[in-house]
Amino acid sequence: MAQAGAPPETPGIRPGRLKVFLGAAPGVGKTYRMLDEGWRRALRGTDVVVAYAECHHRPHTEEMLEGLETLPRLRHDHRGLEFTGLDVAAVLARRPAVALIDELAHTNVPGTGNAKRWQDVEELLAAGIDVLTTVNIQHLESLSDVVEKITGVPQRETVPDDVVRRAHQIELVDMAPEALRRRMAHGNIYAPEKIDAALSHYFRVGNLTALRELALLWLAERVDETLQRYRAEHGIGGVWETRERVVVALTGGPEGDTLVRRAARIAARSSGGDLLAVHVTRSDGLAGASPAALAGQRRLVESLGGTYHTVVGDQVPAALLEFARAENATQLVVGVSRRGWPARVLAARGVGDSVVEMSGDIDVHIVTHERAGRGRGLSVPGSGLSRVRRICGPAAGLLLPLLLTATLRADAVAEAVALNLTSEALLFLVAVVGVACIGGVASALLASLTASLLLNYYFIPPTGRFTIHGANNILALVVFALLAVTVAAVVDRSLRLSRRAASATAAAETLTSLAGGVLRGEQDVPDLLERTRRTFGMESAELRPRGRDREPPTDMARAGSGRVPTEEIRTPIGEDAELVLRGRALPSSDRRVLAAFAAHLTAAVERARLARAAAEIEPVRAADRMRTALLAAVSHDLRTPLASGWAAVSSLRSREVDFSPEDREELLATADESMAKLNRLVDNLLDMSRLQAGALTLSLRPTALVEVLPLALDSLPEAPECEVAAPDLERAPDVLADPPLLERVLANLVANAARHSPPGRPVTVAASVLASRVELRVVDRGPGLRPADRERAFEPFQRLGDTDNTTGLGLGLALSRGLTEAMGGTLTPEDTPGGGLTMVVSLPAAPAHA
Repeated sequence: MAQAGAPPETPGIRPGRLKVFLGAAPGVGKTYRMLDEGWRRALRGTDVVVAYAECHHRPHTEEMLEGLETLPRLRHDHRGLEFTGLDVAAVLARRPAVALIDELAHTNVPGTGNAKRWQDVEELLAAGIDVLTTVNIQHLESLSDVVEKITGVPQRETVPDDVVRRAHQIELVDMAPEALRRRMAHGNIYAPEKIDAALSHYFRVGNLTALRELALLWLAERVDETLQRYRAEHGIGGVWETRERVVVALTGGPEGDTLVRRAARIAARSSGGDLLAVHVTRSDGLAGASPAALAGQRRLVESLGGTYHTVVGDQVPAALLEFARAENATQLVVGVSRRGWPARVLAARGVGDSVVEMSGDIDVHIVTHERAGRGRGLSVPGSGLSRVRRICGPAAGLLLPLLLTATLRADAVAEAVALNLTSEALLFLVAVVGVACIGGVASALLASLTASLLLNYYFIPPTGRFTIHGANNILALVVFALLAVTVAAVVDRSLRLSRRAASATAAAETLTSLAGGVLRGEQDVPDLLERTRRTFGMESAELRPRGRDREPPTDMARAGSGRVPTEEIRTPIGEDAELVLRGRALPSSDRRVLAAFAAHLTAAVERARLARAAAEIEPVRAADRMRTALLAAVSHDLRTPLASGWAAVSSLRSREVDFSPEDREELLATADESMAKLNRLVDNLLDMSRLQAGALTLSLRPTALVEVLPLALDSLPEAPECEVAAPDLERAPDVLADPPLLERVLANLVANAARHSPPGRPVTVAASVLASRVELRVVDRGPGLRPADRERAFEPFQRLGDTDNTTGLGLGLALSRGLTEAMGGTLTPEDTPGGGLTMVVSLPAAPAHA
């Protein structure tokens, strides 16, 4: 069976060309555009047939089929049902120049040949037949999981990206989300009974916008690949300014923020300009920049909409320009050198000068900054040897040549092995190299001096005296000493570099672990303190106000054992706090990593402070809003039913008027209705106050919607006109909710919808399942709400237009949302197709085991 890849070519036949019409969602017009392309080619005299087209009963699309030759479909019985599909054999027998085949990602019926339609298409391409086909972005294999996260709908039919990427042409069939929804509402995509569900689920504006962006980005990447391939095939090394790409070079120095902001302004001057930041690291893995500074500059770049990159190279100018040309960059921003004038005079040219000379057609901006010419502040490298090796090295430099001399002068060795001067010198050289490996340069110099003297005295004629006869002997001793020193220097440098590399690797791993912990949600101050203490192996870590004379407040965190410290390390945290570590002394490399931890702790402390401030202020604001609203309600809305009931009861108690039975009954009904309305208003006020105080008691359990909805409708004082999609409610799984509270929510929503629906247009209640949640929709055909007013509708004591408070307090929607969110759900408004408002209650589905 065919696999993803280049289709097998038939010998002697030119492979067919594939053109793909790519769409972001169903209904954008891919099939119509494919048929239109077929007509254009047919009118030019090309032999075109429609091998398979799925019109979905759309009249305009079906009209495009008239006049085009259409091949019969392959019919196949599977499990007692008849299916139709693409007849590959018929297309091969007909051998048209161009075949139109819809739905590239379609799965074929088992037993009809290839498993997927894209495999049928590759078979036709191999036979030399050009193919026009269609596919939606959600059917691409690499994007299927992303689309499922966006829409909640799994994609079971996919096509490998490489199949579409290898197409001769890819044409995007695009349509704005609002226009696509209008097409749907007008019945131009799906059948009328499916319109509401589609608009409420897959065809939401957010879903369509995200799918459209995916399609545009995917196609843009393919266009960029095609451009780069063309440049490579034609040997074009120059920059093509298809769009501005600004690369900024970062060293990790303090000038980085200035360079990034300058580069961002340059990129912003052109529409669609890209900002790319790059840091060049040594190929040996050594870190010459501050990880904390680079991390901060990376965050700045990303906050400005740019991307951060790291490249490896020992020659910084060449590495920068190679990266810039690979990205087709048009401008490069570098900073003025931080070296002082003595270094500039005595040393080689700086990075900026070399980049300007080698840049070619890339514009280079040399940006000055406050650190220019003030020195790089390089640290003095220390020895890479441990204390034991620094002690053992000189001792070996003295003892090892002496032991070797004693061994070679022994009578037994002299009789067994007859060595000449060359062999004896090589043995001493091996000893000196061994000392260099142990003790470094100083020990090697001492060993070479000792070995030279011993070799001269005991082995170079005349022996027994410190004399040298012959130029060869002098040259041998000089080479001997130089070789020993060179080997020692190489060993010492390799040890120093390996330690720095190990330190840089450990720092990178530590910072990676810290970043991963923050991404996983470990952002609390105690968690970060404990992680800091464990990372640096300290006895304790705490946050406290600056200054030794101030006692740490009770809310300052602390982690560790609290044993008697050996050393205190203080690092500023924000403006008025500091991180205090107790334990071992930290080297300078660890202190650079500690600065990154301090930055995360500073952000965590600030978040905690803001959260506390918000938590303290919000209850006061909520209480003020509630008191103000209650006073307004008591002054008007509660007084109305109270006054009506009081007037009715007072009239009945009056002895001056003799009421007829009909009048008495009407007064009793008025009093009863007023008291019932007053009771409902008080219940709503009490429930809202419990929600505001967080004192509402919940009893969540699996609840069937088909059981709760009738109770909610029966609780309404006046039975509204309501259409219930009973099959949807019966098929919907149980939700995890509090039944009495859910009944209140549904009653309020239905009453609100009935109040705004015109006469003769009943309220519709339907249910559906989306991923692991159940959505209940209450649909009205009233005037609807403007997008700007939707959130205001959920504010307590807020009514549509704020013009009519005679029918209630305006607590219904606010209470409904509060009760829904208390049960772990959401309540959101949506436009009703054709006019009106739809309230969507989304609740988690009850677990199966429940």
